[in-house]
Amino acid sequence: MSKVEKAVACFKEGFSCSQAIFSTYSEDLGLDRLTSLKISQAFGGGMAHLGEACGAVTGAFLLIGLKHGRTRAEDLEAKERTYALMRKFVEEFKALHGSIQCRRLLGLDLGTEEGLRLANEKNLFQTLCVGYVKNAAEIIEDIL
Repeated sequence: MSKVEKAVACFKEGFSCSQAIFSTYSEDLGLDRLTSLKISQAFGGGMAHLGEACGAVTGAFLLIGLKHGRTRAEDLEAKERTYALMRKFVEEFKALHGSIQCRRLLGLDLGTEEGLRLANEKNLFQTLCVGYVKNAAEIIEDIL
């Protein structure tokens, strides 16, 4: 099973989009799965169902930071490389989907009771979000 397939399977198990992306790739970067799942959980649903940045995107950002982020304040090269890779990820994701914002991708606001209810009724997590997870995994594979 490829990493892309593993990320999709993780999401289909019931983990959030951010968890599916981050936990699938973080072990290769030295972080255990349980810690990865805990760290990334709050970013699902556009950051705690706030409808902001898509969890698949924030999971990818966490991975880019884990691999390339600076560990010394004076390491501006690592900082700029990290930001450049994040921008590259966003450009590619936006080229596919037009936005990185969860509420725009889903067409409703998960931060409201009605929005969350409609997302579940319309099965958006399994119809739309699974594609966002798949595409995010494909993009992050190229970047990592």
